[in-house]
Amino acid sequence: MKSVALTCFTDVLCVWAWIGERRLAELRRTQGGAVTVTQRFCNVFGATAQKIQANWGANGGYDGFASHLAHVLESFPELTTSPVLWRGVRPASSLPAHLALKAVQAQEAEGGAAGLGDRAILGVRQAFFRQGRNVSEASVLDAVLSEAGADLDDVHARLARGEAHAALMSDYQEAQALGVKGSPSLVLNEGRQTLYGNVGFRVIEANIAELLREPEAGAASWC
Repeated sequence: MKSVALTCFTDVLCVWAWIGERRLAELRRTQGGAVTVTQRFCNVFGATAQKIQANWGANGGYDGFASHLAHVLESFPELTTSPVLWRGVRPASSLPAHLALKAVQAQEAEGGAAGLGDRAILGVRQAFFRQGRNVSEASVLDAVLSEAGADLDDVHARLARGEAHAALMSDYQEAQALGVKGSPSLVLNEGRQTLYGNVGFRVIEANIAELLREPEAGAASWC
């Protein structure tokens, strides 16, 4: 059976990536084994205070950004979100979460439970967006990863050895090499196609369908 490899680059603190989780879930549900989704990370909220100051300093700062997100999420009433996002809860950086999640992904790759990495990523996003927990804090991350089924001793060991740091740097460098502009970015066709931002499910589905189609040699792609 022919399959399509899709690499999804996101920052865990990106609201569009939170929204996009539902699209990835639907893709897995409808396409099954025809699509292999690999989640990797890019740097958007690595230095949150600097980002907010640069983009929202003249428009209300954190409160202005929080109001913007609340407006965005009005279009997605099915997503329950915490009212304290970026108002009372302001993660300093997405870096701690990304590092911990790379350790969990490595744990899965080396014999951990299937789907562990994806569950942990979703758990971190839910902890922040739905529950209003500060996912840049080590204690919060430990609790969330434990809830997802990760072996915390193994996660801490991978962090202490620098393995998670190397894996995350590989993600960041690959995102840069592929020209990833931000979060979420869906990369297909060995880097030849990138769907960036708030891309609808049908658009994603159409690109997948075209890649699954087996045209005759030399036939043009319609996507």
